[in-house]
Amino acid sequence: MRLTGPRQRLVFRGQRIQSAEFGWSNHTLDRPATAAAVACDVVAQPLFRAPVGTRDLLPPESGRRRRLVCLFADLAERAGFGLLESPIFEDHGVFQRLGEANEVVTKELFEFFDKGDPPRRLALRPELTAGVCRAFAEHRPTPPWKVWYSGPQFRYERPQAGRYRQFEQVGVETLGTDDAHADIEIIALGLRFYETLGLKRVRLLLNSLGDADSRPRYDAALTSYLQSRRDDLSEQSRLTLERNPLRVLDSKREQDQPVIAQAPVMADFLSGDSAEHFATVREGLDSLGVGYEVSPRLVRGLDYYTRTTFEYAADALDTAQNAVGGGGRYDGLVEELGGPPTPGVGFALGVDRILLACDAEDAFAAPPVPVRVFVVDTAGGRSASLLCDRLRRAGLGVDRAFDNRSMKAQMKRADRCGAEVAVIVGPDERAAGAATVRDMRSGGGQRQVPETEVAEAVTEILARAPR
Repeated sequence: MRLTGPRQRLVFRGQRIQSAEFGWSNHTLDRPATAAAVACDVVAQPLFRAPVGTRDLLPPESGRRRRLVCLFADLAERAGFGLLESPIFEDHGVFQRLGEANEVVTKELFEFFDKGDPPRRLALRPELTAGVCRAFAEHRPTPPWKVWYSGPQFRYERPQAGRYRQFEQVGVETLGTDDAHADIEIIALGLRFYETLGLKRVRLLLNSLGDADSRPRYDAALTSYLQSRRDDLSEQSRLTLERNPLRVLDSKREQDQPVIAQAPVMADFLSGDSAEHFATVREGLDSLGVGYEVSPRLVRGLDYYTRTTFEYAADALDTAQNAVGGGGRYDGLVEELGGPPTPGVGFALGVDRILLACDAEDAFAAPPVPVRVFVVDTAGGRSASLLCDRLRRAGLGVDRAFDNRSMKAQMKRADRCGAEVAVIVGPDERAAGAATVRDMRSGGGQRQVPETEVAEAVTEILARAPR
């Protein structure tokens, strides 16, 4: 008995299953009648899968993500930001500065000990700002230091739409200045990036968390209020209240919303310097024509923020978790990591959520396949290798078939991959040292040219109607 399919060819010999393609034979069948079902089940089940909360990024989606990062890099570098690549894992202590009571530290870190003597406690990075500040403290670059970054981060949390245990962000940081205009530049840069992607339904939420003079007075007032409403809070928020009252304001649980809505706001406790700084930020955004909403209870998710705090919300995402990025000031973080007192401001944008918002707005589609030329070789395959190399060196996207397939099969492959030009070499063309260049677009025609002129002929055809 023989089964054929698009991905496997199975042969049953007696009571055993053998795969002609994969070369295994390890299942004994009780009844031949059940062979097909068992064989298909065996082939369909891989030995390993991507870990929970992770996934494989396949074309064309992987190309779409790379294009997004390239667009962000271009925008950031035109604004004077240079690329920083920091380690994926750091000393555990680097991330403790995110907040001893913060869930990112207490519950979500991927931690491990290395093989040193004694072993060192390390952690996969859950975010990138702390690593940037550690790099500044270590290398002491000349301020203001403007860097951009991209890369994976890791948090052990419940996977959901747009949230994974391994996720990617892009972001920028400016260290070494407390000028409010640095905040304005950072905030506007994020919005301009969303515009570049074609997103139209992204709102800017803005707040100030005050400075060292403001926070103690506000923390005392907030703690007193939340303690008086303790019984109205969810169980999770009551636990958060004991560790860090400010984090209660970050709760998205429905039970907590009436309590949060009546909580004191930081604006009533800002020091003179903080109020002036926040006013300058708002005036600067107004001058740029950047719309925003003052959100007096916006605190973000990490404990190092001071003064300016902001978030980008995508209204196209019909969910409470609609933030596609955010950031703010962290004027004490470098000092906590052993560096000199250094103010800083920046943002991080979540790639997965951004792409969900793009899908919801029908924006930023996957890029077209870069292959515009397909080499069809029925003369043994050597000509295809030579022509592909020559055309690729000329800057063209080129593909070919393998396994000595027929002319018909190769032309079907050329059509499926979206090629606009086919370069055909058969025995007659090979004998003449030539190739047939065929325009795959409707009614494009074809002509034979010497092999040395193929690149020019293909370029001429593509130039008639470039993508």
